Amino acid sequence: MPVTATPTRAAEFRESLAQRVWVADGAMGTMLYSKGAFINRCYDELNLSLPALVRDVHQEYVRAGAEIIETNTFGANRKRLASFGFADKVRLINRAGVRIAREAARDQAFVGAAIGPLGVRLEPLGSTTIDEARSVFREQIEALVEAGVDCLMLETFRDLNEVRGAVEAAREAAGPEMVVMVHLSIEDDGLLQDGTSIEDFTRALDSMPVDVIGLNCSSGPKVMLETLEKMGAYTDKPLSALPNAGLPASVDGRNIYLCSAEYMAQYSARFIKAGARIVGGCCGTTPEHIKEIRNEVRSLQPSRASAIVVTERESKPTPMEKVPVADKSQLGAKLAAGTFVAFVEILPPRGLDASKEVAGAKLCKEAGIDCINVPDGPRASARLSAQVTCQLFQKEAGIESVLHVCCRDRNILSIQSELLGAHMVGVRNLICITGDPPRMGVYPDATAVFDVDSIGLSTIVDHLNHGMDLGGNPMGSQTALLLGVGANPGAYNLDDELRRFEAKVKAGAEYAVTQPVFDLDLLDAFLKRTAQFGIPVIAGIWPLTSFRNAEFMVNELRVPVPEFYMERMRLADNAEAARAEGVAIAREMVQRVRPMVAGVQLSAPFGRYQTAIDVAQAIER
Repeated sequence: MPVTATPTRAAEFRESLAQRVWVADGAMGTMLYSKGAFINRCYDELNLSLPALVRDVHQEYVRAGAEIIETNTFGANRKRLASFGFADKVRLINRAGVRIAREAARDQAFVGAAIGPLGVRLEPLGSTTIDEARSVFREQIEALVEAGVDCLMLETFRDLNEVRGAVEAAREAAGPEMVVMVHLSIEDDGLLQDGTSIEDFTRALDSMPVDVIGLNCSSGPKVMLETLEKMGAYTDKPLSALPNAGLPASVDGRNIYLCSAEYMAQYSARFIKAGARIVGGCCGTTPEHIKEIRNEVRSLQPSRASAIVVTERESKPTPMEKVPVADKSQLGAKLAAGTFVAFVEILPPRGLDASKEVAGAKLCKEAGIDCINVPDGPRASARLSAQVTCQLFQKEAGIESVLHVCCRDRNILSIQSELLGAHMVGVRNLICITGDPPRMGVYPDATAVFDVDSIGLSTIVDHLNHGMDLGGNPMGSQTALLLGVGANPGAYNLDDELRRFEAKVKAGAEYAVTQPVFDLDLLDAFLKRTAQFGIPVIAGIWPLTSFRNAEFMVNELRVPVPEFYMERMRLADNAEAARAEGVAIAREMVQRVRPMVAGVQLSAPFGRYQTAIDVAQAIER
C-alpha cells in the first residue's frame, strides 16, 4: 500500500497555488560549498554527519522569504549514493533530510522533497532498465513520504523516459493526494539534451499525473524565460521556473555564478507573466537572490496575504565568548600588541629521530625567532605527526610552535578531536589549510578525505573557540586556539583569492600567513584590498638556493619571481654564491616588507636552519 500525503496539506497547497505565486528556495550545494563543505564529498550524507550545517542553509532561505524549501536529498538515491559507499543509507539520509527541513521550516514554509535523476544512462543508451530505475526512485520516495514531506519536486531531468519512470514511482509510493512537480533541464536552444522539442516535452509532461511542470537549472534565466513562454501554448498546468544564476564561469577550477540578485528578481517578474506559479532558483542562487525574488513577488501581488503563520524560532544554545587573541598564546599577545614577529618553518622528520629538528628549533630560539612553524604532511608526504613535533619543540627547545592543520587526512570527527587535543597539550597557534592532494606526493594512490576545505576548517575552529562542536552542541568548555589561515597574494585570480580570504575572516580567522612572495607590487595590492578585514598578515619569505630553485618557484609552485631576481640568481656562478645571493635577496625582502606586514615566515631550504636565521638578522627589533 502506498503511503499517502496528508490531504489537508495537499489541498491547502493546490488551493493557494491557484490563487497566488509561491517562492521556492535556491541552491543547496552552492551554499554548503560556501560554508566549507568540500566539493568531492557526498552532500546528501551531510544530513547525517553535519545536520546543523544543512539546517542553517534551510533557515537562511526561510528568513529570506522562501515559502517552499527543498530537502537536501537531490542525489539521495541508491545509484548515486553507491558511488560514495552509502547505498545502504538511502532511508536514513532521506528521512534525516526531511526532518532537518521540517525543523527549519516549522510553520513558515512547505517542505518539498528534492529528487534528482539517477546519474546513470537508461536503456537503450545504458544498462539500467526502466523497471530498475522505477524501483530505485520508489525506494527513495517512500522514505521521503514516510518522513512527512508536503510535496515532491522532481528536478534537473533531461530524459523523458527517466522522468516518466520517476513520476510513476512517485504515484506508486505516495498515492494520488501527494503534490508532484516535475522540472526538466534544457539546453541553450530550449531543447532537451537529446533534441526533444519544446512542444513535445511539454505535451509529454502535460499528460503525466503531476500538478506542476517547469524548468530548473539550465543556462540561466534568459533561455528559461523564452522556453517557458512557449510551453504555455501546450499546457494549462501551473508552471515553475527555478533557474541557475546564469552560466557558471570557471575560475581556477571553481564555478562562479555571475547573475546578481536584482537581475534574477527582474526575471522572476517575467516568469510570472509567462504563467509561472512557482519561482525560485537553482545552482549559484543564494538567500540574497531569494530575498530579492520574494520582494518582487510581493510587489506584484500586494493584496494577497500569506497563509503561512510565522512563529518564533526555537532558542539556540548561547555560544561562549571567545578568549581574546592576546590571551591565547605568546604569539597572540605579540600580534595584539603590534610586535613584529618572525617564524621559521621546520618540517617534521620522516622517521622517529627528531634530534636534528629539535636542535634547529633551539638554534632559532637562541637567535630570537618567535615561533617554529610546523607543516602538516607537506607535499602529501608521510612524516611524524605535526602536532607531536610541535610538542617536542615547545617542551625540548622552549620555543612556541605554530601547527599547520590540513583537511586532507581527517574527517569532521577526527578534525575536531585533533583540535581539542592540540589545545589540551598546549599547542595553541594554528594555520588552517586545505592541504595538498595525495597525487602530489609519493603515495599517489592514497585516498583523501576533504570533508571540508580551509574555510570549513576555520569554521570548526571558531565553533570550538565558542565552546560548541560543529553540530552546534555546547561542550561545557572552550578552546583558545589562535586561528591563522593561508593566503596567496600571487594568485592567478586575485578576486577569487580575496573572496576566499573574506570567507575565512568571516569564519573566524585572526591572522594570515602568505605563500612565499617576491613581487612586492602583488603583496602591496593584496594588503590594500585586505586591509578592510583588520587581521594581521605575515609574509612568507623563501631564501632561494639556486637559479633552478627560482625556476621551480615560477613553473611548479606558480609563485611569481621578478626577472631582476631571476637574473641575480642566474649570474651566481657556483652553489655557495647562489645560496649567498638567495640570502641577500631574502634579507632585502624582509627589510622592504617590514613596514607593510605584521611579521615574516622564513623557510629553511633543505633543512638549513642557519639560512633562515641569517635572513632573520635583517629584522630591526
